[in-house]
Amino acid sequence: MDRCCGMGSPEGIEAALAAKFGTLFPHLDERQRRLAIGAEARSLGHGGIRLVARTAGVREGTVSRGVTELESGEAPLGRVRRSGGGRKRAVDLDPGLRPALLALVEPDVRGDPISPLRWTTKSTRQLAAELTRQGHRVSADTVAAVLREEGFSLQGNAKTIEGAQHPDRDAQFRYINDQAKDFQAAGDPVISVDTKKKELVGNYKNAGHEWCREGDPVRVRTHDFPDADLGKAIPYGIYDLAADAGWVNVGTDHDTAAFAVASVRRWWHAVGRDTYPRSHRLLITADAGGSNGYRTRAWKFELAALAVETGLEITVCHFPPGTSKWNRIEHRLFSHITMNWRGRPLTSHEVIVNSIAATTTRTGLTVRAVLDTAVYETGVRISDGQLNALPLSRHD
Repeated sequence: MDRCCGMGSPEGIEAALAAKFGTLFPHLDERQRRLAIGAEARSLGHGGIRLVARTAGVREGTVSRGVTELESGEAPLGRVRRSGGGRKRAVDLDPGLRPALLALVEPDVRGDPISPLRWTTKSTRQLAAELTRQGHRVSADTVAAVLREEGFSLQGNAKTIEGAQHPDRDAQFRYINDQAKDFQAAGDPVISVDTKKKELVGNYKNAGHEWCREGDPVRVRTHDFPDADLGKAIPYGIYDLAADAGWVNVGTDHDTAAFAVASVRRWWHAVGRDTYPRSHRLLITADAGGSNGYRTRAWKFELAALAVETGLEITVCHFPPGTSKWNRIEHRLFSHITMNWRGRPLTSHEVIVNSIAATTTRTGLTVRAVLDTAVYETGVRISDGQLNALPLSRHD
C-alpha cells in the first residue's frame, strides 16, 4: 500500500486523526468519545495526549481522563449527559475575565497603575493571582488556555530595531566589498580583525554543556571574582578571508591600540608574509570602535609604524557603527571558538590558547593561537602634530 500525504509524519497523523474524529464523533456519546480519544493517545505513545487533544479540540485533561478510564476497566454508565451539560468555562461565567487578562498582557500597560504585576514577569501564575485580586477567580491553566485562544505564546526578545542609519550606509558596505574584491583579485591579503570578549582565567563557570558522567559535573567556583594572579585573557583575532584561517593573539594586560597592532604584526611575521610573499598591500576590515576604532589616534599611529617597518601599504575599512555583526571574524572565527570551549572552565592561559588552536570546522577553518604576555601602556596620547605627520590618505 502506498503512503501518501506524509502519513508517517506528525502532520500526516494529525490529519488522519482529524478525519477519523470528524466521522466518528457524531455517533458517540460523551464517555465513548473520551474512550476513543484515550485509545488513540495510548496507541501513539509519548506526546499522544497533546497531539490528540489538539486534533480533537479538547483539553489534555479530557484525553488523560479517557486513558485512565480505559486502564481502569470501568463499566458503562448507562446514561449520557444532556447537551450543554457540565461545568461552564470560566470565561463564559465571567464575561469580564477575558478583557481583564488582555489588559494585563498588552504592551501598553492599562488598568490599575499600582498593580505589582506591572513590574514583574508576567507568568500565568502571576497573571492568575492578579486577576483573582481584581475579583476574577481563575487558575493558571485557564489563563494559559485563554492566552492561546487570543493568539499569544511565550516569546523572547527579538533584536530587530537598529539605530539611526547613515544615508550612505549601503554605499559604505558596497565600497568595503569592492575594496575586498580588488585586493583578493590581485592576490593581496584581506583580514578581518576584532577583540573577542575578555575571559576570566581560572576555575569559573563557562556557558554551555559538555559530556560528563551522570551526576558528576565539573565543579567550578560559585562566584566570578577575578583571580588576582591569573587575571583575564584578551583574545585579539585576525581572520584571513581568502585562506579561511584564523590567528588569535591572547593578551594578558590591556586591550589597547598598541596591542591590536602588535597582534597584526605578529600575524604578518608568523603567517602573512609567508602566505603572501609577493604582496605589498594589506586590507584590514574592522569595527568602528574599540582599540581599532576609526577615531583612535593611537591605532593610526601604530599602523603607520607597522607600514614603515614592513613596507606594506595598509588600507583600513571600518564598518559603520552598530554593524559589527557583519564583520566576518564574528561568525567565521569567534563563534566557532566559543562553541569549541563551551562548558569547559578556562583554568589557565594554556587551556585558552590550546582550545582556540584546536578550533576547526567542516569547511576547513584552521586557527593558530599564541600567548602575548607583553605590557601595554594605557592612556597614550597622540598629539595633533604627531597625527598630521603620519603618512595617511583618507578615502573619499
